[in-house]
Amino acid sequence: MFCPKCGKKLNDDAQFCGSCGTSLAGRVQPVIQAAPPVAPPPIQKIVPPMAPPTMQQPIPPAAPPVMAQTPPPVAPPPPMQQAMPNQMPQVNYQPTNLQFEIFGGNLPGVTIKLNQGESIYTESGGMAWMNDGIVMETNMKGGLMKGLGRMMSGDSLFVATYTSTLPNQEITIASSFPGDIVSIKLEGQSIIAQKSAFLCAQPSVTLSAHIAKGVKTGLFGGEGFILQKLTGMGHVFLEIDGSLVERVLKPGERLKVDTGNVAAFEESVDYQAEMVKGFKNVLFGGEGLFLTTLTGPGKVWLQTMTLPGFAKQLIPFLPKPSGN
Repeated sequence: MFCPKCGKKLNDDAQFCGSCGTSLAGRVQPVIQAAPPVAPPPIQKIVPPMAPPTMQQPIPPAAPPVMAQTPPPVAPPPPMQQAMPNQMPQVNYQPTNLQFEIFGGNLPGVTIKLNQGESIYTESGGMAWMNDGIVMETNMKGGLMKGLGRMMSGDSLFVATYTSTLPNQEITIASSFPGDIVSIKLEGQSIIAQKSAFLCAQPSVTLSAHIAKGVKTGLFGGEGFILQKLTGMGHVFLEIDGSLVERVLKPGERLKVDTGNVAAFEESVDYQAEMVKGFKNVLFGGEGLFLTTLTGPGKVWLQTMTLPGFAKQLIPFLPKPSGN
């Protein structure tokens, strides 16, 4: 505040001027109003620019409702006909796991259990006994040429097929020579066997003739030029002279066997005849002029006895005809 007379600056609550003594009573002091607070400027939000509107794919019209159709009635399958014991069922044979039992020791036989529709075939006259629910059919399996091949390899021209018409039927086939019976399950591979080794097999196994490789092998291998070949899927039974020994040859492994003691071998095994070395070995060794060599890989089945060797041992004991 200032004095109105002399202009000196005074306090706001002064009653008189200290410089000139002018009374200040009754004067209305000006009221200075504070300026209203200034509001801060509003904060503006930065809004990102909006993406341009995209074109919407048109919604395809709804498919018309499909009316449920009632399927046509299916005719029931024809009833299965039960084969009678004297009727041969017509079946498309598939190999199965046979149930069998080999018995008899040195005079062996094999009893095979057949379910309904299962079959086994053997050379004519090989069956020993069977249940009444098994029927027999004799034919030339594979035709004339295969029949002739079987006959040249030591078996008969005709084979007998035995088929079960009832569940759990048994058939027994006996070996024709003292020895052993071996069961081999083929899974597509081939087995070469000596003459007359075949006993019986499932119909899915094919029996045919096999020609030995090389003139020397055919003449001096001990089994001749023609052997038996078994190919297919399923079980096959072979009869072995004497006792049976099985060997598995590694690739390149060689085994020398006396002629005639080879019962069977896998087709992957190389089968050859080899001349015995040494003049004294040939004359006095007692093993003959040739030996059979088997070279792996593959499995071989050996036998301890040969039919010609057994017959040779019996000759001195056979009665001789007396001269008149």
